[in-house]
Amino acid sequence: MRFDILSAVPELLESPLSHSIIKRAVNKGLAEIHIHNIRDYTLDKHKKIDDYAFGFSAGMVMQIEPIDRLISHLKSERDYDEVIYTSPDGEVFDQPMANSMSLLNNVIILCGHYKGIDHRIREHLITKEVSVGDFVLTGGELAACIMADAVIRLIPGAMSDVESALSDSFQDNLLAPPVYSRPAEYKGWRVPDILLSGNEAKVKEWEYEQALERTKRLRPDLLKK
Repeated sequence: MRFDILSAVPELLESPLSHSIIKRAVNKGLAEIHIHNIRDYTLDKHKKIDDYAFGFSAGMVMQIEPIDRLISHLKSERDYDEVIYTSPDGEVFDQPMANSMSLLNNVIILCGHYKGIDHRIREHLITKEVSVGDFVLTGGELAACIMADAVIRLIPGAMSDVESALSDSFQDNLLAPPVYSRPAEYKGWRVPDILLSGNEAKVKEWEYEQALERTKRLRPDLLKK
């Protein structure tokens, strides 16, 4: 799977996408991440990619020309399944969307910045708008990192234990049950006896009951799904 991430501040993307599971997936050849500086595609000698908004809106707007030039360049080299724009008013990113995206081959993610992007980009170049929550970030770089991380870890072979990904919170619209590790007792705080019993069926039953209880208490909205 290939991600092409378009940014006005590419330095923000480098560290989060260069470690842990993402790094291992890239090293194994399971994923590719290419970061593109939008400023490299402007004809302005000062590398400017924003200008004032028409009308009376406050703030600067990312211009259409360098973004169109960059997307057109990428599309001339390969086909893309999605051209995603990170936007606070997009479809909310969730586990089912991550699952679906993990089946794609090539994805472009355009990171918003400033007041936003020229709306003609959204009308003519973008195929999907995605939000990571009901809040506004300085730019879309962190949102792009979140999406790439959530998707790449689902690619078969990216994680050493595929069952770990399948049992994550939200995979079945339930929060994950509590997890414990050694030592079995610390400062008088004991791991639940059922987890030490060796009875797999009983443990699975306990985990489901715990997941259901935690979801009812913390995220009852998930049960409606």
